[in-house]
Amino acid sequence: MERLPLNADLDLSRIVYGMWRLADDEDRSAGHVRAKIDACLEQGITSFDQADIYGDYESQTVLGGALKDAPELRGKIEIVSKCDIALISDKFPDRQVKHYNTEAGYIRASVERSLREMGTDYLDLLLIHRPDPLMDHHETGAVLDELVTSGKLRAVGVSNFRPHDWTLLQSAMRTPLATNQIELSLLSTEPFRNGDIAFMQERGIPPMAWSPLGGGALFGPGHEALREELARIGADYGTDESAVAIAWLLRHPAQIIPVLGTNNLGRIRSIAEAAKIRLDRETWFTLYELATGAEVP
Repeated sequence: MERLPLNADLDLSRIVYGMWRLADDEDRSAGHVRAKIDACLEQGITSFDQADIYGDYESQTVLGGALKDAPELRGKIEIVSKCDIALISDKFPDRQVKHYNTEAGYIRASVERSLREMGTDYLDLLLIHRPDPLMDHHETGAVLDELVTSGKLRAVGVSNFRPHDWTLLQSAMRTPLATNQIELSLLSTEPFRNGDIAFMQERGIPPMAWSPLGGGALFGPGHEALREELARIGADYGTDESAVAIAWLLRHPAQIIPVLGTNNLGRIRSIAEAAKIRLDRETWFTLYELATGAEVP
């Protein structure tokens, strides 16, 4: 599978396996998690997306169990995690309201917890999960630089940031921000029109796409014509609609990195089929038109 460099020391597989549902699986055993990782590695998918809050703060611990059971895996994979969302949770009983926190102490503590839960000395990539309206960009930028310099992070980036949020944080950092993980799919096309993708593409920075299948809504009511076209194209390649929807993102010259998450081993084993599909320009726009409900102006 193709790999994309985020900086001189780090590259990711072109498709990333998302672990936001990892702790929701009935089977959370180390062996079952290992089977998911192995299924990804067999396809060249080496990058795994986490966050401190996933699974009510349990997903990273579930992954850590598998890495503890098979420590040789750590050198074969890249771990992405995120922080700054503070959830109401039994694990933090003193919290009164869900909020964001980009203070230095909070980010340090979150990184240390992630390292401890996953049993690793470093994260390959840390993302600030959501823009914080109370962010002191000098404080946040300084602690991110510090964590990179210390070796605890190989790279840093953001998630759900708009261009003005990106430039504010970057202005206070020595470390170049490596990516922005945003919602992007056939059902979430606004970033192609509002400047978010153009901003990243201009800088040669690959964006990551969360919920690239629209959180499953792509296969719900109201999108029958789009699904029929996806299925028709998929049949030509011997695959299904999901793979074509991911290939639609891969076709874009901004080098979008889709983050795909499922607990179904069969589906995990077929994730990389999207990389085999080649969409021409008119096919890309046919899907775009069906997704937006209107031809381009």
